Amino acid sequence: MPEKRAPANEYEPPGEGLYKRFFAWLVSRLQEHYGDDIDDRKRRMLAATQGRVVEIGAGAGANMRFYPPGVELLLIEPNRHMHSYLRRESERLGRPVEVRAGTAERMDVDTDSADFVVCTLVLCSVGSQEASLREALRVLKPGGRFLFLEHVAAPDGTRLRRWQRRMRWLWRRIGDGCTLDRETWVAIEAAGFAELDIEHFDSRAIPLARPHIAGTATKPEVREVAAAAC
Repeated sequence: MPEKRAPANEYEPPGEGLYKRFFAWLVSRLQEHYGDDIDDRKRRMLAATQGRVVEIGAGAGANMRFYPPGVELLLIEPNRHMHSYLRRESERLGRPVEVRAGTAERMDVDTDSADFVVCTLVLCSVGSQEASLREALRVLKPGGRFLFLEHVAAPDGTRLRRWQRRMRWLWRRIGDGCTLDRETWVAIEAAGFAELDIEHFDSRAIPLARPHIAGTATKPEVREVAAAAC
């Protein structure tokens, strides 16, 4: 049996073992059944995209049907077993896409090249939220927008938060790193976006993976960055 190679760095895409293959299959079967209310929010959010769009952690392509015609879509997905599902969905919809391996923390995408970066139900499982958000800012054009929808930690002191803490280890093991009790809004607020519109809402699609946040964050214009540096 070949020896398992250690990652070259902490942000290297994961290996292609049996679990990754199974998880890709599972996501392809379940991702479109997360909840109608979540789909409705994603549909409204992604309807605003145009130009070049980079989607982080595209999974098996659950969001693909929500993008307007004419969008230039680049999909970043670390699990290579997902790529065949992405291409299959692209063919089914008749929508050309580009699929690349990579992680949220390290994307093979030019600086200042995207009009939008999209991230839905991904920041719960990345290795570093801070590094992922820095990378989103790097990839966005000045004035470009980061669109997000994520499940987050329940309020401190609630019964749900206690259960999220108890289930954290097991959930991460079966959910490919998905973490129930991340205060993701704090990381987004601290990331350095010029404008931030964020909504906290509840959805009971998956009882433990709630509540949620959704919103838009804008990369500073060049003149704003220059002024801040003075």
